[in-house]
Amino acid sequence: MIDRLIAKIKETKAPIVVGLDPTLQLIPQWIQRAAFEEYGETLEGAAEAVWQFNRGIVDAVCDLIPAVKPQIAMYEQFGVPGLAAFQRTVDYCREKGLVVIGDIKRGDIGSTSEAYAAGHLGKVQVGSRLCSAFDEDFATVNPYLGSDGVKPFVKVCQEQDKGIFVLVKTSNPSSGELQDRLVDGRPVYELVGEQVDAWGRECMGREGYSRVGAVVGATYPEQGRILRSVMPKAFILVPGYGAQGGRGADLVHFFNRDGLGAIINSSRGIIAAYRQEKYAAYGEERYGEAARAAVLDMREDIAGALAGR
Repeated sequence: MIDRLIAKIKETKAPIVVGLDPTLQLIPQWIQRAAFEEYGETLEGAAEAVWQFNRGIVDAVCDLIPAVKPQIAMYEQFGVPGLAAFQRTVDYCREKGLVVIGDIKRGDIGSTSEAYAAGHLGKVQVGSRLCSAFDEDFATVNPYLGSDGVKPFVKVCQEQDKGIFVLVKTSNPSSGELQDRLVDGRPVYELVGEQVDAWGRECMGREGYSRVGAVVGATYPEQGRILRSVMPKAFILVPGYGAQGGRGADLVHFFNRDGLGAIINSSRGIIAAYRQEKYAAYGEERYGEAARAAVLDMREDIAGALAGR
């Protein structure tokens, strides 16, 4: 799957992933009204609004980008109907030819981690059959429990040609409370990066990159530079562009000299672009067109930064 992601990045010339992280506050009122008229102000109504909103975004940008990243918490908050909307979103994005990164941040020990890996990336045994559940292409993984929590995902990546992105240095302001702590004079995030590099060497793709990648926030460009050298064969998923302050000029160190090695995520900056002054002329009715304009601007920003490094 890492090879397919690289092929899609080359095809679109856009190392960009759109985060499908909808809240009801971001969804235009006309979509909410239609959903509530059909299902009422219920969890089912909310899930329908989320699904219809997502479909509009995907239809508007699917030819411009290689991948999407639905954040499962935004769906779980609406219970079982929300998870059904998550599944519909995953399936629809794959129908549109997009690589799907399930932002699930799972990680546990033993059979629990094996179940997470099977449910999101692999297959589960049901009687005499092997069945796929959510069936994303990649998943985000929390490494805090160590190899016990990560190895089941690595095993599925090898068996099913899937991929993972391991949390290394996250974009949130308080990440340094733990991730920047020194152990034998070195920050924890650097030690985790070394583990990612070691796990990844067990499952390399044909293009020279591993199926085991890393999450490193755009808000920490200096750490990104260090981690790029620590994990030369890992693809880096970079959240924090746009709404959290990251810009193309901050991102050049996340890429290797071949122009690959990183994919930049923007969520609210794209899916809620219609609420920004720059794209306000599109209005709620044309929120998809606003998202498309934001993707084009983001692509230009990143390409310009990489060309000028």
